[in-house]
Amino acid sequence: MTTPFPFTQGQVLTAAQMNAITTLPINNQTASYVALVGDVGKRIVMNVASANTVTINNSVFSQGDSIFISSKGAGATTVTAGAGVTINTAGSLVIAQHGGGTLVATSASVFTFFPSGGITNPSTAEFLVIAGGGGGGSGAGGAGGGGGAGGYRNSVSGESQGGLGVLDTPFSVAGGVTYTVTVGGGGASNTSGTASSIAGSSITTITSTGGGRGGGNSTNPATGGSGGGGGGQSGFRTGAAGTANEGFAGGTTADTSGAGGGGAGEAGNTDGVRNGGDGLSSSITGTAVTRGGGGGAARRGVESNAGAGGGAEGGQDSAVGGNGTVNTGGGGGGGDPASGGFAGGSGGKGVVIIRQPVGNKYPTTVTGASVTATATHFVFTFNDSGTIGWAA
Repeated sequence: MTTPFPFTQGQVLTAAQMNAITTLPINNQTASYVALVGDVGKRIVMNVASANTVTINNSVFSQGDSIFISSKGAGATTVTAGAGVTINTAGSLVIAQHGGGTLVATSASVFTFFPSGGITNPSTAEFLVIAGGGGGGSGAGGAGGGGGAGGYRNSVSGESQGGLGVLDTPFSVAGGVTYTVTVGGGGASNTSGTASSIAGSSITTITSTGGGRGGGNSTNPATGGSGGGGGGQSGFRTGAAGTANEGFAGGTTADTSGAGGGGAGEAGNTDGVRNGGDGLSSSITGTAVTRGGGGGAARRGVESNAGAGGGAEGGQDSAVGGNGTVNTGGGGGGGDPASGGFAGGSGGKGVVIIRQPVGNKYPTTVTGASVTATATHFVFTFNDSGTIGWAA
């Protein structure tokens, strides 16, 4: 039923029109929409399968105008300010499926959005915590082993844990607690990576172990989140172990060439001699990305086959001691004695990713993270250390 808005001077309303005043008309939309003055006193219902927007432009509405906006489809609806417009809210401007709220104009360019039913902190937050990768091994006496990938801990349902172990449980969110996020750095040549973590007074610290260094001329490979690959030198050929529920062991070599570093998804040398172990794929950001690959190893006396750095997977046939891919926790490639440089590559820096449902309160504190939104989640990607926290 159509309401008789706006009223005009002297208008006489019928009983049906009087009854209709309490029934807001519905404006159904199936794609992103720009609100019009005719939407005042109506319900804008967004029935869209993917993320969408309702844009509010300047000088369209007057003080006191109100519009109810809701999301019927699976895609989250974001109430978006047009040029020169400010939209204030104590909650979020993102409306999850079956959610809604009222937008009220306090002037032609300033609005307040009141989410319906109140909003609460998320009860839990999912995470992916990857440590820094280990550096590749090096030395003049034998080809270097690949560095192990940084430890890989994951709480996203349906995905895989490092070492194909038991998946972590999302951490419980406590209001008023500031959680400290540490992103571990990759290790230099012959050096293990450093740990990444999420810490706060309400949780047991979630820590991923740095990747183990690759074996070299005079150094054994090191244990780590994933273990370093053995070097091509007598006495240093056995790969080092990974950490349970974080990653796999480095490979073992039987000659003067090095072995691949362990990855989050498999041991070094699994895909062939000197190959780093594969990483694992996660869609925590809304897009599938593979991280946590072990570093490839060097082949003794052949410079063109020095180890590539790990990202998704360590490899061969790269420059001497290729570096692990940044923010994947990839292991560094092993150094090649034939080059004259002997240096292994550096491990890749780690990453910490946290996500929460869009229908809950947005954090009051976020530092050091890039923020994106999917149809269902806010995603906080920490390529560097930072903090996150929700209101008490």
